Amino acid sequence: MSIDWAALGQVFGVTLVVTVGIVGLFTVGIVGTARTRTEGATATADAGAPSTGARLGGLAAYAVCAAAVAYGIYLIVAA
Repeated sequence: MSIDWAALGQVFGVTLVVTVGIVGLFTVGIVGTARTRTEGATATADAGAPSTGARLGGLAAYAVCAAAVAYGIYLIVAA
């Protein structure tokens, strides 16, 4: 039995990059849809809503994450 180390390394590298990318996109979604502090607000004060652009960017990031998960599930089930 022989192990193709180049192919194993390639799979590891692609997996690492995609995982970090999906986690990064999810983080962008969280930051984009999170409430922000208003100017002069204290830690106990109510937070303001994010801007429309930030909210749309966050929702788009969530949509890309959901599409990546759906594609992964499709690959598993179709095989």
